[in-house]
Amino acid sequence: MEPNITTPTSGNGSDKATVGTTGTTGTTRGTYSETRGTTQRTTASLRSELTNLKNDLDSLVNRAASLSDEELTQAHAQLMAKFSSVRYAAKGIASQATQQLNRGVETTTEYVKDKPMQSMAVAAGAGLLLGLLLKRS
Repeated sequence: MEPNITTPTSGNGSDKATVGTTGTTGTTRGTYSETRGTTQRTTASLRSELTNLKNDLDSLVNRAASLSDEELTQAHAQLMAKFSSVRYAAKGIASQATQQLNRGVETTTEYVKDKPMQSMAVAAGAGLLLGLLLKRS
């Protein structure tokens, strides 16, 4: 079974990515374009969270001299919680990218097994085209 990763959508630091499974058949949900759109949205969300984390860290550095030890400890704990959330989301996106790569490899392998002669013709054509392009350079 392949995990299905969902990353956080809000930037409050308390959200965690959730992991599910695609079921016992091993089939994946959605199409490639749906998965790609989801990945782009989660990437944009992660960028936003990273920007917020950077801004919070900059703000803390600027006010650090005027904060008490207790306030610094509390601010550190909050920043570490946000960092942990962002790191977990990044791992989820990396996992999704790995799943997409694996699906592409599986699809290609199945195609080659189903149509070996067409696969050889495509490979020979691509090799010929690449050879011609490199010869010109």
